[in-house]
Amino acid sequence: VGKIFRNVEVKIAEDGEICCKGPIVILGYYREPEITREVLRDGWFHTGDIGELREGFLAITDRKKEMFKTSGGKYIAPQLIENALKESLYIEQCMVIGDGQRFPGALIVPDFVQVRNWCAERQLPYSTDADMIQQKPLLQLLHEEVELINARFAGWERIKAFRLLPRLFSIEEGEITPTLKLKRKGILQNYRALTEEIYRDSGSSGC
Repeated sequence: VGKIFRNVEVKIAEDGEICCKGPIVILGYYREPEITREVLRDGWFHTGDIGELREGFLAITDRKKEMFKTSGGKYIAPQLIENALKESLYIEQCMVIGDGQRFPGALIVPDFVQVRNWCAERQLPYSTDADMIQQKPLLQLLHEEVELINARFAGWERIKAFRLLPRLFSIEEGEITPTLKLKRKGILQNYRALTEEIYRDSGSSGC
């Protein structure tokens, strides 16, 4: 997002939250002492954003309210991993899960146009989207794609298991906003059985 101003101090808290201090920071919220105490602590303004410092530049990677903690106490910034996964030619949408669990998992919607092309190139029969996400060749393809992305992240951030979904997340089903942001509670509710399956069958080889 840019370089740090010379008269502003910025630090990254232990959980990854961006905190700042300086004359540009508010003294507090008007007639909102509780909110003020929440965001201004020990002279530092807690922004609610997750980020990192990169050679003098500040990068915002997530919102703190989106973060979750594994049962091992490790914080996961899901958007960072989700954006990396969506760089794959074969992944259109995804949501990283794992709050209170041993490891992060993912719900993945393949890019079915690319998957059809991939199948055609290999002369693999294509039936329906719902049927294809059960087929071993596609599961293996997505497993390889996930492993490529996993290599960028620390061990505790890596996706250990995932499930494929047969359709895009939709506004009508309460899964995304009109601006295409994930409504995580809605997705978790709609796919509760699959998320439970991920952690029940966590001994599986990634899919």
